[in-house]
Amino acid sequence: MTNPFAHVDDEGRPSDSVGQAWAGKTIPTPGFSDDRGEADPGLIDALLASGAEPTPEAETELMTRVAAARWLVPVVAVPSEVEEHGGLVTDTRSDMAAVTLTAPDGRRALPMFSSLQTLAAWDPAARPVPVRAAAAAQAAISESCDVLVVDVSSPHAAVLRSSMLWSLAQEQAWVPAHLDDQVARAVRMAVGQEPLVSGHRLEAGQPAGTGVLRVVLLLPPGLDQAVVSGVATRIGERIATDGETRARIDSLTFALEAAT
Repeated sequence: MTNPFAHVDDEGRPSDSVGQAWAGKTIPTPGFSDDRGEADPGLIDALLASGAEPTPEAETELMTRVAAARWLVPVVAVPSEVEEHGGLVTDTRSDMAAVTLTAPDGRRALPMFSSLQTLAAWDPAARPVPVRAAAAAQAAISESCDVLVVDVSSPHAAVLRSSMLWSLAQEQAWVPAHLDDQVARAVRMAVGQEPLVSGHRLEAGQPAGTGVLRVVLLLPPGLDQAVVSGVATRIGERIATDGETRARIDSLTFALEAAT
């Protein structure tokens, strides 16, 4: 029986609907042809290690794993047209949409999953879309999300902070703010405009795993509180005017030491 939907080109070869022969044609793939939907064991180990003790070293290892991994971003059906008959409302058309979450403090998050198992445990109805970490981060930014949430509700669930989200979207290696050369230069320039500050240093703030950058300022003893607050405020404002530096810092705090 002849297939009425078959197409051929001018030479009688099988073709697509516009007459382009299939012979010699390549179909691009996203690079996940061998993917079984399983998580990378090294990634899970890094998530657990960072969650147990979020040291700069553990977080750096985690971000290296995250950047290299395949991720599953969930999409769900959202009704776009409904009809009502006899008091019953039915969906007549649905669109697929990415899922976003909103925390009590108003922050928006894009969930992504390391495996089909963790995605199904969270929402069996969600459809998995395999993506690279950079694509997931870029999607999060386009959805006005502040963070990425990894494997929601699992024992190794984690939140990737805004600086981590930014580095993934830019396809740049993530560096803790207190060890970041770009941040160090920006802070040095901001501090250099304050004659009362004789020196400074950058430290990882507390609690660990929150991404706080602690800037320790060396100031003459006996300064009025209003003067000290003014110095810190001006330095913070200068740092904030640099968009790239601001993206690399999750949170900023100041500490004071008396210059000797």
